[in-house]
Amino acid sequence: MAQVIGFIGLGIMGRPMARNLLKAGHSLVVHNRSQGPVDEIVKAGAKAGASPRDVAGRCDVLITMLPNSPDVELVALGKDGIVEGARPGLIYVDMSTISPIVSQKVGRALAAKGVRMLDAPVSGGEKGAIDAALSIMVGGDKPVFDAMLPIFQAMGKTITHLGPLGSGGFTKLANQIIVAVNLTALAEALTLAKKAGLDRELTLTALAGGLAGSKCLEQKRPNYLANAYKPGFKVDLHFKDLGLIMESARALGVPLPATAVVQELFNALRVKGRGGLDHSGVITLLEDLAGLSA
Repeated sequence: MAQVIGFIGLGIMGRPMARNLLKAGHSLVVHNRSQGPVDEIVKAGAKAGASPRDVAGRCDVLITMLPNSPDVELVALGKDGIVEGARPGLIYVDMSTISPIVSQKVGRALAAKGVRMLDAPVSGGEKGAIDAALSIMVGGDKPVFDAMLPIFQAMGKTITHLGPLGSGGFTKLANQIIVAVNLTALAEALTLAKKAGLDRELTLTALAGGLAGSKCLEQKRPNYLANAYKPGFKVDLHFKDLGLIMESARALGVPLPATAVVQELFNALRVKGRGGLDHSGVITLLEDLAGLSA
């Protein structure tokens, strides 16, 4: 009998991920804090779940895609949570970017119910989610990873098993350091070029062809050209990730000086009311500092 997949969390990333599971032929039961996204995915062929508990009782594999650690703890272990509806043998995969320590805590609590857990955060932004081209970084037992691989392949292209539960989360935090610092470097470079009177499109083309080229430059190029920063991944969410990074770094005794500066720049963006911008919108702050505000 075909597996039924539960999916909780239908935000910017979760909606296209759920759609790709449907396109791959999987049966889906979905739940979200607000009803609109549920209705949208139900129209595409899914069934609606009344609560995390209800979803857990109706599926063989359950995926969550939620904003932060407290959200995952609440959905997994809170009232009407996954823990109350889970049957032994359920595979639970959290694809959110949260504290790896919290992932391990949730995994231990669910293991007592016979639930096997993976942490599998993703990178690639909204475009990667839409294109089913995400990088999926997975921690947990290898046999569970192997069982999940066909499902992951409906959502991503680069799928890596990295070690025990929590390994996916630590890898995602490393990824978020690189992305945040890269976007800030791009912001500085493009602000310098603008102040020097250079054409932005030509500048981006030149940079993309050399060692400065990157996925960040490639994906965010339309934002820079349009000078519009509609969120594919919000400043607010990346700022949350930077907090997780610095917390983990302190616990492990790892100095991260460049990341600390970038965290403060993202904090300044939020103070200016720009937390809802795409994270490439850090350029707006650099342009302000350079006297280039519109």
